[in-house]
Amino acid sequence: MRWQTMDSVSYIEGREATVGDHCTFGIITVSDRASFQVYEDKGGPAILTFFEDSLMSPATVHYICIPDEQHEIEGTLIRFADELHCDVIVTTGGTGPTQRDVTPEATISVCDKILDGFGEQMRAISLRYVPTAILSRQLGGIRGTTLIFNLPGQPKAIRETIDEIWKAVPYCVDLIGGPYMEMNPDVVSAFRPKNALRS
Repeated sequence: MRWQTMDSVSYIEGREATVGDHCTFGIITVSDRASFQVYEDKGGPAILTFFEDSLMSPATVHYICIPDEQHEIEGTLIRFADELHCDVIVTTGGTGPTQRDVTPEATISVCDKILDGFGEQMRAISLRYVPTAILSRQLGGIRGTTLIFNLPGQPKAIRETIDEIWKAVPYCVDLIGGPYMEMNPDVVSAFRPKNALRS
């Protein structure tokens, strides 16, 4: 699969004999410089690679790269959730302490509920590697039946966090009325209670 920059749709066929449903994901890279093509976005492709590696279920993945403008982030989150019906939207970038970092503010403004555990766990993971993880303001929340959460901007940090965070994502999506997502246990050992397992 060839990654297209800026605004694209990718398809993941899923594994043969999966018990999972079709899922729809959104990837939003928030970066002034990447959106203006000063440099190539590497965060979005890192998230797509995670999906390709870890999903047993088939999926459609929407991707866009946008600047650090709160109204544009909010509008894109709303479009991905309400019009494209993404089950999960993952953002990368814009979670630090600088004036232009407004991804958490945009996420809060469009969510019905905030799930504090996402940010707490991601910072705990990143603190194993760098003390500056305390500067990150990542968070997660729910809009309707869409789970939204913020990841760091660097590919290495993305994989350090998403591989662990995703263990809780499939069951969260179950609880908010989304599709049954089957993961490759060799990559992500997703947790579900026994009574929530599909065979």
